[in-house]
Amino acid sequence: MKVLLLNGSPRENGDTAHLLSQVRTKLEEWGATTDSMNVCSVLKTCDTPFCIHCSERCEGVCYDGTTLEKALSRLKVADAIVVGSPVYFGTVSGPLKAFWDFTRKLRGEKALLYTVGAAVTSGGGRFGGQETTLRAIFDIMLIHGMILVGDSSPLGMGHFGVSVQSPAASDPKANDSVERLARAVWDTTKATQSLRNAL
Repeated sequence: MKVLLLNGSPRENGDTAHLLSQVRTKLEEWGATTDSMNVCSVLKTCDTPFCIHCSERCEGVCYDGTTLEKALSRLKVADAIVVGSPVYFGTVSGPLKAFWDFTRKLRGEKALLYTVGAAVTSGGGRFGGQETTLRAIFDIMLIHGMILVGDSSPLGMGHFGVSVQSPAASDPKANDSVERLARAVWDTTKATQSLRNAL
């Protein structure tokens, strides 16, 4: 099982990284192979760090042979992708949205079809836009045909995903939510492997 943890925060060692690291620890403990990526680092290598929709059907010519192409290829081999973003004005960070806009070619290839998707987020307040941020991530995943999971599992019933108040390390509900999410990703990815194998 290959799981990619995608950090959409400009702060490489902030709350989002902390949450993704906790998810990673659990999944590796159970036997998953993990890979981590910060989208801001990838976008810094681009001449134009956002999609300009240069063609109706994306052929990826604008990033052919670049670091971005290599980054996008890492999404294609993942069985599951856990995306993290801080809350920016009630939605995902600008860099995360810009990165996902570059996945138009992957969508045309159905490269993420049946890939398991989950999300983590943190905000400055208890009700700081976390759920709308999670929904924005899920909307992107649904367009790719991914299989979405929240933080409900046999360990307990949760909601959309890991949604904490900053600082994440001090949020008393974070640990339980992270473990439930990791378990849901693990169980769902195992249960749906045959769907991905059939593509």
